[in-house]
Amino acid sequence: MSAQVIALTGGIGGAKLALGLYRVLPPHTLTLIVNTGDDFEHLGLRICPDLDTTLYTLADLANPELGWGRRGESWGFMQALEQLGGETWFRLGDADLALHVERTRRAARGEPLSAIMADLAGKLGVRAGIVPVSDTPIRTRLDTDAGELDFQDYFVRRRCAPRVRGVRFPGAAQARLAAPARAALASPALQAILICPSNPYLSVDPLLAVPELRAALRTARVPVVAVTPLVGGRALKGPTAKIMAELGVPQHAAAVAAHYGPLIDGFVLDSADAEERERIGCAVHVTATVMRSLADREHLAREVLSFAARLRPRRAP
Repeated sequence: MSAQVIALTGGIGGAKLALGLYRVLPPHTLTLIVNTGDDFEHLGLRICPDLDTTLYTLADLANPELGWGRRGESWGFMQALEQLGGETWFRLGDADLALHVERTRRAARGEPLSAIMADLAGKLGVRAGIVPVSDTPIRTRLDTDAGELDFQDYFVRRRCAPRVRGVRFPGAAQARLAAPARAALASPALQAILICPSNPYLSVDPLLAVPELRAALRTARVPVVAVTPLVGGRALKGPTAKIMAELGVPQHAAAVAAHYGPLIDGFVLDSADAEERERIGCAVHVTATVMRSLADREHLAREVLSFAARLRPRRAP
């Protein structure tokens, strides 16, 4: 059996590394366990933004200008909806809409989300496993100075402007891992578990809030490696640094490593932050982590995989 790799991912930064991993690993050896905390019902449709960003990225359909949705979109549906006075704050392109309609149709007849995503990925030619962390709903809700907000209300409608005081994940404590995620974690061929450079608080924490997944990382017999989402104290995209500041957390990569704590065996640090390596309480690998090009994504993927291959998990007997 070929060596298997799992990556925990969500958001655009996570999808970038996921693509690098997909391109440098043999087919069918990569399983991506994806955040579903930002899923929601909108216009009667089941919307799964992180799953779809991952799917479109690996299928070479992603919109590089927007960072979400499909390349070469048209917007006739949204224009017609706006004319009718409908809600247009969350934009759905015409081709993207087909995915949401089909997923909603199949979910309504009882198909689990993991099965739907596996079938859709196959239809788009993706050979990696794109797996929701759970088939039962998990929701990210933020305590802010504007009140408690659903994730998409905070992130899209209000553009991350409210000040964040806390984050919680209703449904996560009761959620079971999706069957393909459980199988991947139990595989005797598993070689490494990676945490992509996704927002720790909004994209990774909803995954870690699922008790089965957190326990699997705590008892893993393979190295668990996280990649920094910060470079020079800043996130290249998204509100990671803003949320850290608002929660009173130092805006340093070392604070992200401390956030994951004993769950990880290694941490990949950007070259710009090399001086932080002594403050990180696990093995550290320093390299360029900014992924502007496809070559950058592949380079970082190889660096992370090579680093993981050299590590012994702290949980090993």
